[in-house]
Amino acid sequence: MPSLPDDQTAARMRAALEYAVDTFSCKLEEADAETWGWGGRSLSAPVTYEGHSRWIRVADSPREKATPASWEGPEAAALHIPPKVPRPRYLGMHRWEEGAYAYYADLHTRLRGRPLSSTALPPEDLDLPDRWWDQLSSALSAISRVPTSRFAVRPDRPTWAMPKFLGPDAPTEPPSWATVHGDIQWSNLAGPELEILDWERWGTAPEGYDVAVLYVSSLAAPTVARQVRDRFGNMLDSPAGRFSQLYAASEFIQGFGRGANLQLERPIRDLVAQLLQSNAATLPS
Repeated sequence: MPSLPDDQTAARMRAALEYAVDTFSCKLEEADAETWGWGGRSLSAPVTYEGHSRWIRVADSPREKATPASWEGPEAAALHIPPKVPRPRYLGMHRWEEGAYAYYADLHTRLRGRPLSSTALPPEDLDLPDRWWDQLSSALSAISRVPTSRFAVRPDRPTWAMPKFLGPDAPTEPPSWATVHGDIQWSNLAGPELEILDWERWGTAPEGYDVAVLYVSSLAAPTVARQVRDRFGNMLDSPAGRFSQLYAASEFIQGFGRGANLQLERPIRDLVAQLLQSNAATLPS
């Protein structure tokens, strides 16, 4: 599970959550039902709003780094992502600043099911039915066709990140770009009926990025990784898919320096070596 923040951050974020609850005129359902995001950057909880059980999430950003892209993702997704993509319904957002931080709170309907994991990585015994995989494939395809000026991956990032984290032989130009969710990892996927959470980052990225993140995050659970490859092998084995696996790997390798998801380090480095070797073999002599 995401580690709890330090006491000062926890107190600040709990105060922000209380402010958001008051602003939306809702009521916390359970005092001990809080859910922390990575590094204490977000805090979520169930609430009662207009007589119904809902879900509220508060996130923060240093004031000097706060931009519309930091908070407009869920609202933009509600407006532009097709309704057939299964997700909680967006009900509203409130943004404010206090001290050195900007905060934004989103209110949504509750999940029908449960998140498949409490972390970015899947449980090793995860076994999903074909229907769930069909729903995910259909959803990612629908997302990829949404026109947008938003970026999930800034166009210049592969240029510096790939050589920095993968070495000088890493490619830096994606074969193609497409619209993606931008954070398809296992705690943002629910079951037994698919629902996709956390639309903060959605936008344009190297084509195949969502599938690549899902596959790379599954490498420490070989049975799950095989399920991802069985379903999305054509994309993963395409030039765009190979590039996106390398790019996703570079993000995880960057995270290793912060102590994140270290159980993935060996399989990810093995995958990078295989992909770079494969790329070198296809270059003209």
